[in-house]
Amino acid sequence: MKGPHAVEQTVLVINSGSSSIKYQLVDPTTGEALAKGLVERIGESEGHIQHKYGNEVVDLNEPIGDHEAGMREVLRLFDQVGPRLADAHIVAVGHRVVQGGRYFDGPALINDQVRALIEQLCALAPLHNPAHLKGIDVARELMPDVPHVAVFDTAFFQKLPAETATYALDREVAEKYSIRRYGAHGTSHQYVSNRVSQILGRKDLRQVVLHLGNGASVSAIKDGAAVDTSMGLTPLEGLVMGTRTGDIDPAVVFHLQRQTGWSADEVDTLFNKKSGLKGLTGENDMRAVRTMSISGEGEQRRRARLALDIYITRIIKYIGAYTAELGGLDVLTFTAGIGENDAALRTEVCERLASFGVVLDEEVNTSRIVRSTTISTPESSVRVMVVPTNEEYAIAQQALSLV
Repeated sequence: MKGPHAVEQTVLVINSGSSSIKYQLVDPTTGEALAKGLVERIGESEGHIQHKYGNEVVDLNEPIGDHEAGMREVLRLFDQVGPRLADAHIVAVGHRVVQGGRYFDGPALINDQVRALIEQLCALAPLHNPAHLKGIDVARELMPDVPHVAVFDTAFFQKLPAETATYALDREVAEKYSIRRYGAHGTSHQYVSNRVSQILGRKDLRQVVLHLGNGASVSAIKDGAAVDTSMGLTPLEGLVMGTRTGDIDPAVVFHLQRQTGWSADEVDTLFNKKSGLKGLTGENDMRAVRTMSISGEGEQRRRARLALDIYITRIIKYIGAYTAELGGLDVLTFTAGIGENDAALRTEVCERLASFGVVLDEEVNTSRIVRSTTISTPESSVRVMVVPTNEEYAIAQQALSLV
Protein backbone atom coordinates (compact mmCIF):
# COMPACT_ATOMS: atom_id res chain seq x y z
CA MET A 1 0.00 0.00 0.00
CA LYS A 2 1.12 3.55 -0.67
CA GLY A 3 0.70 6.17 2.04
CA PRO A 4 0.82 5.03 5.72
CA HIS A 5 2.59 1.77 6.45
CA ALA A 6 0.78 -1.54 6.09
CA VAL A 7 -0.53 -3.11 9.30
CA GLU A 8 -1.44 -6.65 10.30
CA GLN A 9 -5.11 -5.88 10.99
CA THR A 10 -7.50 -2.95 10.71
CA VAL A 11 -11.03 -2.01 11.72
CA LEU A 12 -13.29 0.14 9.55
CA VAL A 13 -15.18 2.46 11.92
CA ILE A 14 -18.47 3.91 10.65
CA ASN A 15 -20.55 6.65 12.24
CA SER A 16 -23.72 7.01 10.17
CA GLY A 17 -25.85 10.13 10.68
CA SER A 18 -29.20 11.10 9.23
CA SER A 19 -27.55 12.72 6.20
CA SER A 20 -23.89 11.80 6.63
CA ILE A 21 -21.39 8.96 6.97
CA LYS A 22 -18.12 9.50 8.85
CA TYR A 23 -15.56 6.74 8.54
CA GLN A 24 -12.00 5.83 9.54
CA LEU A 25 -9.79 2.86 8.79
CA VAL A 26 -8.08 2.34 12.13
CA ASP A 27 -5.09 0.36 13.33
CA PRO A 28 -6.62 -1.03 16.56
CA THR A 29 -3.18 -1.56 18.09
CA THR A 30 -1.88 2.01 17.80
CA GLY A 31 -5.04 4.01 17.13
CA GLU A 32 -3.56 5.43 13.92
CA ALA A 33 -6.13 6.46 11.31
CA LEU A 34 -4.80 4.98 8.07
CA ALA A 35 -7.54 6.68 6.05
CA LYS A 36 -10.65 8.65 6.87
CA GLY A 37 -13.43 10.59 5.27
CA LEU A 38 -16.86 12.12 5.36
CA VAL A 39 -19.93 11.80 3.18
CA GLU A 40 -22.37 14.64 3.83
CA ARG A 41 -25.58 16.18 2.54
CA ILE A 42 -26.96 12.76 1.57
CA GLY A 43 -30.30 13.12 -0.19
CA GLU A 44 -29.78 16.80 -1.08
CA SER A 45 -29.37 18.22 -4.57
CA GLU A 46 -25.59 18.25 -4.18
CA GLY A 47 -23.64 16.16 -1.72
CA HIS A 48 -20.00 16.24 -0.69
CA ILE A 49 -17.44 13.49 -0.12
CA GLN A 50 -13.93 13.91 1.26
CA HIS A 51 -11.48 11.01 1.47
CA LYS A 52 -8.01 11.32 3.04
CA TYR A 53 -5.23 8.79 2.64
CA GLY A 54 -1.61 9.63 3.39
CA ASN A 55 -0.93 13.04 1.82
CA GLU A 56 -3.74 12.69 -0.69
CA VAL A 57 -7.09 14.42 -0.17
CA VAL A 58 -9.94 13.87 -2.61
CA ASP A 59 -12.99 16.18 -2.57
CA LEU A 60 -16.06 15.37 -4.64
CA ASN A 61 -19.24 17.41 -5.03
CA GLU A 62 -22.01 15.27 -6.49
CA PRO A 63 -25.56 14.14 -5.72
CA ILE A 64 -25.68 11.30 -3.19
CA GLY A 65 -29.13 9.80 -3.35
CA ASP A 66 -29.06 7.69 -0.20
CA HIS A 67 -26.76 5.95 2.28
CA GLU A 68 -26.22 3.01 -0.07
CA ALA A 69 -24.99 5.35 -2.82
CA GLY A 70 -22.74 7.11 -0.31
CA MET A 71 -21.26 3.86 1.00
CA ARG A 72 -20.63 2.60 -2.54
CA GLU A 73 -18.69 5.79 -3.26
CA VAL A 74 -16.65 5.30 -0.08
CA LEU A 75 -15.69 1.76 -1.15
CA ARG A 76 -14.83 3.03 -4.65
CA LEU A 77 -12.56 5.72 -3.19
CA PHE A 78 -10.78 3.16 -1.03
CA ASP A 79 -10.07 1.14 -4.19
CA GLN A 80 -9.15 4.16 -6.32
CA VAL A 81 -7.23 6.35 -3.83
CA GLY A 82 -6.29 3.78 -1.19
CA PRO A 83 -5.79 1.79 0.74
CA ARG A 84 -7.50 -1.05 -1.10
CA LEU A 85 -9.76 -2.69 1.45
CA ALA A 86 -9.02 -6.11 -0.04
CA ASP A 87 -5.41 -5.61 1.08
CA ALA A 88 -6.12 -3.75 4.35
CA HIS A 89 -6.61 -6.86 6.54
CA ILE A 90 -9.98 -5.67 7.86
CA VAL A 91 -11.02 -7.89 10.76
CA ALA A 92 -14.21 -6.02 11.68
CA VAL A 93 -16.47 -3.08 10.88
CA GLY A 94 -17.28 -1.10 14.03
CA HIS A 95 -20.50 0.92 14.04
CA ARG A 96 -21.19 3.74 16.48
CA VAL A 97 -24.71 3.46 17.91
CA VAL A 98 -25.97 6.11 20.33
CA GLN A 99 -28.68 4.20 22.19
CA GLY A 100 -28.22 0.68 23.54
CA GLY A 101 -30.96 0.91 26.16
CA ARG A 102 -31.02 -1.71 28.88
CA TYR A 103 -29.86 -4.41 26.50
CA PHE A 104 -26.19 -3.62 25.90
CA ASP A 105 -23.44 -2.94 28.46
CA GLY A 106 -20.68 -3.58 25.91
CA PRO A 107 -20.11 -4.11 22.17
CA ALA A 108 -22.35 -6.56 20.30
CA LEU A 109 -21.78 -8.64 17.20
CA ILE A 110 -24.51 -7.51 14.81
CA ASN A 111 -26.90 -10.22 13.76
CA ASP A 112 -30.60 -10.01 12.96
CA GLN A 113 -31.54 -10.11 16.64
CA VAL A 114 -29.15 -7.30 17.61
CA ARG A 115 -30.33 -5.26 14.63
CA ALA A 116 -33.94 -5.70 15.75
CA LEU A 117 -33.09 -4.46 19.26
CA ILE A 118 -31.34 -1.38 17.85
CA GLU A 119 -34.46 -0.70 15.78
CA GLN A 120 -36.65 -1.18 18.84
CA LEU A 121 -34.61 1.50 20.62
CA CYS A 122 -35.29 4.10 17.90
CA ALA A 123 -38.06 5.51 20.09
CA LEU A 124 -35.42 6.50 22.67
CA ALA A 125 -33.05 8.01 20.08
CA PRO A 126 -35.16 9.07 17.09
CA LEU A 127 -32.46 11.44 15.80
CA HIS A 128 -29.69 8.84 15.93
CA ASN A 129 -30.58 5.14 15.91
CA PRO A 130 -32.54 5.19 12.61
CA ALA A 131 -29.51 6.79 10.92
CA HIS A 132 -27.16 4.22 12.46
CA LEU A 133 -29.38 1.44 11.12
CA LYS A 134 -29.10 2.81 7.59
CA GLY A 135 -25.31 2.64 7.84
CA ILE A 136 -25.40 -0.82 9.39
CA ASP A 137 -27.75 -2.24 6.74
CA VAL A 138 -25.78 -0.83 3.81
CA ALA A 139 -22.38 -1.83 5.22
CA ARG A 140 -23.55 -5.39 6.00
CA GLU A 141 -24.89 -5.73 2.48
CA LEU A 142 -21.75 -4.36 0.80
CA MET A 143 -19.26 -6.10 3.15
CA PRO A 144 -21.01 -9.38 4.03
CA ASP A 145 -17.84 -11.38 4.74
CA VAL A 146 -16.57 -9.18 7.61
CA PRO A 147 -17.99 -9.23 11.17
CA HIS A 148 -19.95 -6.08 12.02
CA VAL A 149 -19.92 -4.85 15.62
CA ALA A 150 -22.17 -2.25 17.30
CA VAL A 151 -20.48 -0.07 19.93
CA PHE A 152 -22.97 1.86 22.06
CA ASP A 153 -22.63 5.36 23.51
CA THR A 154 -24.77 4.28 26.45
CA ALA A 155 -22.94 1.06 27.31
CA PHE A 156 -20.47 2.57 29.82
CA PHE A 157 -23.41 3.99 31.80
CA GLN A 158 -25.69 0.96 31.54
CA LYS A 159 -24.76 -0.18 35.06
CA LEU A 160 -25.11 3.17 36.82
CA PRO A 161 -26.23 2.82 40.44
CA ALA A 162 -30.01 2.74 40.73
CA GLU A 163 -30.06 6.01 42.68
CA THR A 164 -28.47 7.91 39.77
CA ALA A 165 -30.08 6.01 36.90
CA THR A 166 -33.65 6.29 38.21
CA TYR A 167 -35.86 9.35 37.79
CA ALA A 168 -38.42 10.20 40.49
CA LEU A 169 -41.23 9.42 38.05
CA ASP A 170 -44.22 7.14 38.52
CA ARG A 171 -42.58 3.73 38.59
CA GLU A 172 -45.06 1.96 36.30
CA VAL A 173 -44.87 4.71 33.68
CA ALA A 174 -41.06 4.69 33.81
CA GLU A 175 -40.91 0.91 33.41
CA LYS A 176 -43.50 0.78 30.65
CA TYR A 177 -41.75 3.41 28.51
CA SER A 178 -38.13 2.54 29.50
CA ILE A 179 -37.46 5.95 31.06
CA ARG A 180 -34.18 6.17 32.96
CA ARG A 181 -30.80 7.88 32.75
CA TYR A 182 -28.91 6.32 29.84
CA GLY A 183 -26.18 8.91 29.35
CA ALA A 184 -24.23 9.45 26.13
CA HIS A 185 -20.62 9.98 25.01
CA GLY A 186 -19.92 6.84 27.02
CA THR A 187 -17.28 5.61 24.58
CA SER A 188 -15.34 8.84 25.13
CA HIS A 189 -15.78 8.89 28.92
CA GLN A 190 -14.65 5.28 29.18
CA TYR A 191 -11.65 5.80 26.90
CA VAL A 192 -10.49 8.99 28.63
CA SER A 193 -10.93 7.71 32.20
CA ASN A 194 -9.05 4.52 31.28
CA ARG A 195 -6.22 6.61 29.77
CA VAL A 196 -5.98 8.59 33.03
CA SER A 197 -5.72 5.35 35.01
CA GLN A 198 -3.06 4.02 32.64
CA ILE A 199 -1.02 7.23 32.78
CA LEU A 200 -1.15 7.43 36.58
CA GLY A 201 -0.80 3.69 37.08
CA ARG A 202 -3.86 3.60 39.35
CA LYS A 203 -7.44 2.45 39.00
CA ASP A 204 -8.52 3.52 42.50
CA LEU A 205 -9.26 7.06 41.39
CA ARG A 206 -12.17 9.43 41.87
CA GLN A 207 -12.48 11.10 38.49
CA VAL A 208 -14.64 13.76 36.88
CA VAL A 209 -14.40 13.82 33.08
CA LEU A 210 -15.60 16.85 31.12
CA HIS A 211 -16.39 15.98 27.48
CA LEU A 212 -16.83 19.48 26.04
CA GLY A 213 -17.70 19.74 22.37
CA ASN A 214 -20.76 20.96 20.48
CA GLY A 215 -22.44 18.26 22.54
CA ALA A 216 -21.17 18.28 26.13
CA SER A 217 -21.40 15.93 29.09
CA VAL A 218 -19.72 15.23 32.41
CA SER A 219 -19.27 11.96 34.24
CA ALA A 220 -18.32 10.84 37.74
CA ILE A 221 -16.12 7.74 37.75
CA LYS A 222 -14.93 5.80 40.78
CA ASP A 223 -12.42 2.95 40.57
CA GLY A 224 -13.00 2.72 36.82
CA ALA A 225 -16.81 2.47 36.99
CA ALA A 226 -19.28 5.23 36.12
CA VAL A 227 -21.42 6.33 39.06
CA ASP A 228 -23.17 9.33 37.47
CA THR A 229 -23.41 11.29 34.23
CA SER A 230 -25.12 14.48 33.13
CA MET A 231 -26.97 13.32 30.02
CA GLY A 232 -30.20 11.50 30.74
CA LEU A 233 -32.89 9.71 28.78
CA THR A 234 -31.55 11.69 25.81
CA PRO A 235 -28.45 13.82 25.16
CA LEU A 236 -30.45 16.98 26.00
CA GLU A 237 -29.99 16.96 29.78
CA GLY A 238 -26.98 18.36 31.63
CA LEU A 239 -24.44 20.93 30.51
CA VAL A 240 -25.10 23.90 28.22
CA MET A 241 -24.17 22.84 24.67
CA GLY A 242 -23.76 24.34 21.23
CA THR A 243 -27.47 24.17 20.37
CA ARG A 244 -29.02 22.32 23.36
CA THR A 245 -30.42 23.84 26.55
CA GLY A 246 -29.00 21.28 28.95
CA ASP A 247 -30.83 21.30 32.31
CA ILE A 248 -34.11 23.22 32.21
CA ASP A 249 -37.33 23.12 34.22
CA PRO A 250 -39.49 20.55 32.38
CA ALA A 251 -42.52 22.75 33.01
CA VAL A 252 -41.10 25.13 30.37
CA VAL A 253 -42.39 22.58 27.84
CA PHE A 254 -45.95 22.77 29.19
CA HIS A 255 -45.79 26.56 29.46
CA LEU A 256 -44.68 26.98 25.85
CA GLN A 257 -47.28 24.57 24.54
CA ARG A 258 -50.06 26.36 26.42
CA GLN A 259 -48.90 29.83 25.44
CA THR A 260 -47.92 29.21 21.82
CA GLY A 261 -49.81 26.10 20.74
CA TRP A 262 -46.53 24.57 19.62
CA SER A 263 -46.36 20.81 19.09
CA ALA A 264 -44.03 18.52 21.00
CA ASP A 265 -41.80 18.36 17.92
CA GLU A 266 -41.56 22.15 17.73
CA VAL A 267 -40.50 22.40 21.39
CA ASP A 268 -38.07 19.53 20.80
CA THR A 269 -36.51 21.45 17.91
CA LEU A 270 -36.24 24.61 20.05
CA PHE A 271 -34.51 22.80 22.91
CA ASN A 272 -32.19 20.64 20.79
CA LYS A 273 -31.32 22.81 17.78
CA LYS A 274 -32.00 26.47 18.59
CA SER A 275 -30.87 26.85 22.20
CA GLY A 276 -27.61 26.57 24.15
CA LEU A 277 -24.87 28.92 22.97
CA LYS A 278 -26.74 29.45 19.70
CA GLY A 279 -29.89 30.53 21.46
CA LEU A 280 -27.99 32.88 23.76
CA THR A 281 -25.68 34.47 21.17
CA GLY A 282 -26.67 33.39 17.66
CA GLU A 283 -23.46 31.31 17.42
CA ASN A 284 -23.08 27.65 18.38
CA ASP A 285 -19.27 27.58 17.93
CA MET A 286 -17.43 28.32 21.18
CA ARG A 287 -14.61 30.04 19.27
CA ALA A 288 -17.05 32.53 17.78
CA VAL A 289 -18.68 33.13 21.17
CA ARG A 290 -15.27 33.71 22.75
CA THR A 291 -14.29 36.19 20.02
CA MET A 292 -17.64 37.96 20.38
CA SER A 293 -17.13 38.28 24.15
CA ILE A 294 -13.81 40.06 23.58
CA SER A 295 -14.27 42.14 20.45
CA GLY A 296 -18.05 42.27 19.97
CA GLU A 297 -19.90 45.54 20.33
CA GLY A 298 -22.23 46.57 23.12
CA GLU A 299 -25.14 44.19 23.65
CA GLN A 300 -23.54 41.49 21.49
CA ARG A 301 -20.46 41.44 23.70
CA ARG A 302 -22.54 41.41 26.88
CA ARG A 303 -24.65 38.50 25.67
CA ALA A 304 -21.57 36.49 24.69
CA ARG A 305 -19.97 37.06 28.10
CA LEU A 306 -23.21 36.05 29.82
CA ALA A 307 -23.36 32.88 27.70
CA LEU A 308 -19.82 31.96 28.79
CA ASP A 309 -20.71 32.60 32.43
CA ILE A 310 -23.81 30.39 32.16
CA TYR A 311 -21.76 27.67 30.42
CA ILE A 312 -19.03 27.74 33.09
CA THR A 313 -21.42 27.95 36.04
CA ARG A 314 -23.22 24.83 34.84
CA ILE A 315 -19.88 22.99 34.64
CA ILE A 316 -18.95 24.13 38.17
CA LYS A 317 -22.30 22.96 39.57
CA TYR A 318 -21.72 19.47 38.17
CA ILE A 319 -18.11 19.27 39.35
CA GLY A 320 -19.20 20.29 42.85
CA ALA A 321 -22.07 17.81 42.95
CA TYR A 322 -19.98 14.95 41.59
CA THR A 323 -17.10 15.68 43.97
CA ALA A 324 -19.52 15.34 46.87
CA GLU A 325 -21.02 12.21 45.33
CA LEU A 326 -17.57 10.64 44.90
CA GLY A 327 -16.46 11.61 48.40
CA GLY A 328 -13.62 13.73 47.03
CA LEU A 329 -11.85 14.30 43.74
CA ASP A 330 -8.48 13.00 42.57
CA VAL A 331 -8.50 13.93 38.87
CA LEU A 332 -10.44 16.43 36.76
CA THR A 333 -10.01 15.85 33.02
CA PHE A 334 -10.92 18.02 30.04
CA THR A 335 -11.48 16.35 26.66
CA ALA A 336 -13.17 16.79 23.23
CA GLY A 337 -12.97 19.81 20.93
CA ILE A 338 -13.53 22.62 23.45
CA GLY A 339 -12.02 20.79 26.42
CA GLU A 340 -8.80 20.04 24.53
CA ASN A 341 -8.37 23.37 22.75
CA ASP A 342 -9.87 26.20 24.81
CA ALA A 343 -7.20 27.14 27.36
CA ALA A 344 -9.15 30.23 28.44
CA LEU A 345 -12.16 28.12 29.36
CA ARG A 346 -9.98 25.72 31.35
CA THR A 347 -8.50 28.69 33.21
CA GLU A 348 -11.93 30.13 34.06
CA VAL A 349 -13.22 26.76 35.28
CA CYS A 350 -10.16 26.09 37.42
CA GLU A 351 -10.16 29.59 38.91
CA ARG A 352 -13.66 28.85 40.20
CA LEU A 353 -12.29 25.67 41.83
CA ALA A 354 -9.58 27.39 43.88
CA SER A 355 -11.47 26.58 47.10
CA PHE A 356 -11.06 22.89 46.19
CA GLY A 357 -7.29 23.41 46.21
CA VAL A 358 -7.01 23.43 42.40
CA VAL A 359 -3.88 25.24 41.19
CA LEU A 360 -3.37 25.52 37.44
CA ASP A 361 0.04 25.68 35.74
CA GLU A 362 -0.82 28.48 33.32
CA GLU A 363 2.33 28.05 31.25
CA VAL A 364 1.48 24.43 30.52
CA ASN A 365 -2.23 25.16 30.15
CA THR A 366 -1.68 27.78 27.46
CA SER A 367 0.89 25.75 25.55
CA ARG A 368 -0.14 23.70 22.51
CA ILE A 369 -1.42 20.41 23.91
CA VAL A 370 -1.39 17.46 21.52
CA ARG A 371 -1.12 14.55 23.94
CA SER A 372 -2.29 13.67 27.44
CA THR A 373 -0.93 16.39 29.75
CA THR A 374 -1.21 17.41 33.40
CA ILE A 375 -1.97 21.14 33.53
CA SER A 376 -2.07 21.56 37.33
CA THR A 377 0.92 22.27 39.55
CA PRO A 378 2.43 19.65 41.90
CA GLU A 379 0.88 21.61 44.80
CA SER A 380 -2.65 21.27 43.44
CA SER A 381 -4.83 19.04 45.62
CA VAL A 382 -6.66 17.87 42.48
CA ARG A 383 -4.74 16.77 39.41
CA VAL A 384 -6.12 18.54 36.34
CA MET A 385 -5.46 16.93 32.97
CA VAL A 386 -6.16 17.35 29.28
CA VAL A 387 -6.58 13.97 27.59
CA PRO A 388 -7.44 13.92 23.86
CA THR A 389 -10.37 11.62 23.22
CA ASN A 390 -10.30 9.13 20.36
CA GLU A 391 -13.71 7.55 19.98
CA GLU A 392 -12.80 5.86 16.69
CA TYR A 393 -9.84 4.13 18.35
CA ALA A 394 -12.08 3.08 21.24
CA ILE A 395 -14.68 1.69 18.83
CA ALA A 396 -11.98 -0.18 16.93
CA GLN A 397 -10.62 -1.69 20.15
CA GLN A 398 -14.08 -2.76 21.31
CA ALA A 399 -14.90 -4.24 17.91
CA LEU A 400 -11.62 -6.16 17.92
CA SER A 401 -12.38 -7.51 21.41
CA LEU A 402 -15.32 -9.48 19.96
CA VAL A 403 -13.67 -10.88 16.86
